[in-house]
This record gives sequence, C-alpha cells and structure tokens, in this order.
Amino acid sequence: MLYHLTTYLYDTIDALSFLRLFQYLSFRAICSALTAFVITLLFGERLIRLLYVNHIRDNPRSYDILSTASKAGTPVMGGLLIILAIFTSTILWCDLLNRFTGIFFLALICFTVFGAVDDYKKVKHKDSDRGLSQKTKLLCQAGYGLVLGIIFLTPDISPVKVEIASQLYIPFLKVSIADLGWWYLPFIVFVVVSITNAVNFADGLDGLTVVPVAFTIGVYGVFAYVIGNAIHSNYLQFFYLPGSGELTVVCAAIFGACLGFLWYNAYPAQVFMGDIGAMTLGGIVSTMAVLLKQEFLFLIVGGIFVVEAFSVLIQEKIGINWLGKRIFYRAPIHHGLQYSGLAETKVVIRFWIIAGILALIALSTLKIR
Repeated sequence: MLYHLTTYLYDTIDALSFLRLFQYLSFRAICSALTAFVITLLFGERLIRLLYVNHIRDNPRSYDILSTASKAGTPVMGGLLIILAIFTSTILWCDLLNRFTGIFFLALICFTVFGAVDDYKKVKHKDSDRGLSQKTKLLCQAGYGLVLGIIFLTPDISPVKVEIASQLYIPFLKVSIADLGWWYLPFIVFVVVSITNAVNFADGLDGLTVVPVAFTIGVYGVFAYVIGNAIHSNYLQFFYLPGSGELTVVCAAIFGACLGFLWYNAYPAQVFMGDIGAMTLGGIVSTMAVLLKQEFLFLIVGGIFVVEAFSVLIQEKIGINWLGKRIFYRAPIHHGLQYSGLAETKVVIRFWIIAGILALIALSTLKIR
C-alpha cells in the first residue's frame, strides 16, 4: 500500500522526490521487519488476554514422567498474532501487484484456515488429540501444494520463466541437475507437505519453533534479494528471477513477527502459537522454498526441522509399526532429549544455536558453488 502510494507521489510531484527511498528493497525490508515486530508488541498482551478470557487455552498431552501441568491453561492460537503482524506489514510495504507476493498471500490464507480449524476443534473438545485427523491435514496440505504447483508450472500465470520453472537446483552447484517437466508438480506437493509437517512437529517447547523459523526465513530472504537482482545473481552465478526480490520484504515481515512473538513465547510461555501458527509458518516456508527454487536448501537451513520430522518417522514407521517397539524415549526428538535429563530451556537454546550455525552454512552456499 505504502509502496504504491509513494510510487505515485514520487512520479507526480517533484518536491516529493525523496520518496524514491521507498523503491529500495533494502529499505522496505527493514521497515517491514520493524513494523511486524512493533505490531506484535502493541497487540500481544491484548490478544493473550482475549484468548484467556474466551477460554482458548491449551490442553497439553500427557508425557508420562514429563509433567505438562505447568503448561495447562496457557492461551493457545497465539499464531494469530504472528499472522496479524505479517499480513499488516506486507500489505503496507510490499508491491501488491507482484505475482510472488500474490502467491505468498494465497499460502498465508490457506494455512491460516487449516490451522484455525485444527485449533478450534482441539479447544472445543478440550483435547489436543481431537483436532483435524492426520489424513485430513495431509489432504489439505497436498491440495494447496497441487494448486501451487499448477500455478507455478502454467506459463501464463507463473511468476517464473517457463524455461526455469521445472528445473531442479541443489546447493553448491551452479547449474540445474534435471528438468522434471510436469513431474515437478508432485515434487512441489511433496515439498509442501514435508516442510509444513516438519515445522509443525517442532512446535512442542516454549520458543523452540519460532527462532529456527526466523533463521530459516531470514536466509530465504537473502536468497530472494540475490536471485531477484540481475547484477547480484549474475555475479554469484545464480539464475535470475525478475520480481522475486519482493519476497525479501515478505521474509523480513515474517522475521520481525517471529522475534515479536518470541517476546511472549520464550520460557515460560505466556501464549502458544498453536497449529494456526506452526502450520502457517511451515506452509509459508515451504512456499518460499518452491518460489525461489531452493527446496533442497531447506535440508541445511531447516536442519532442526528435518531432524524433528525424521525422529517422528523413525519412531512411528520403523520402530512402532515394523519393530513393535520404541527407538527413542519419545518423539519428536526434543521430548526424547528431555527424557534423557536435559532441562527444557537447555534443549531449546541448544536448538537455537544449531539453527544459527545451519543458517550460516546455508548462506555460505551463495559463494561456494
């Protein structure tokens, strides 16, 4: 909104030439992050109070010797705060006519609805196991992935050039390793479902999810800036995606919203993000990975989420279903670490440290190619 307004004023009134500052992605990205952060601080306490008064509170699962009594009654669906901050900031600072921005808003709306329905059912039944079934969640995520894939691979509406859209890229290599054609469609569905659930699995301890997401989205923001700039992409030997630089502003808004939410979600948490937060963040990250054609980069920068997801997969499919016994004390792995005697805060902070290191490694792939 501000981008379009300032562009109009800059073009029509000579005295307002200073407004050209709003044309710079770097400036708008900084403003976007700060706006999202300030919004979370302004509305955080009010939203937490509103959730509490309306009995939208958590009913945590029992984990045997791990007591969850202290978390019972904590307001849930705090992800609404993240979504409000992201939506407001992007509306203010993004180019709303950009196709990449449009697809981002599609992801934001779809996953907000999926997560809200899931959380509503859990709150209504006062049971964390009575939200959307696993099958329903997968169908919703796969349905969105299918729509995203069709948009992405259809030349007339895709934000990406047709000769690049179906190419498969991996970190550390300058060129594509394969052209999947329309086989890229099921690959996109797989990426969306996998990343969304990986982020969702990590949402189990105070502050555990939001910081790694901030690191991950920050890295994707840097990649968006490089890939969306003809000079930088050429210098670093990346493909050039015109318009994708606008995702830098989007990523900045998400980064600011995550930091703002951490203000209330750090141990001991005043509010939990719920599935409306975790699923939405996961859906947005997966969308960014696809739009920037950096799906395999998530294996590095999102390593925390990858390990969390594999711990669940190994526990359920290999351990319980095939071997008939548990491989870990508890899955996801953060609960297993708690069983081993590590305090919740120590598990969370160590995961933050690892996420930061992985972010640096992911950024190094810009140059190591």
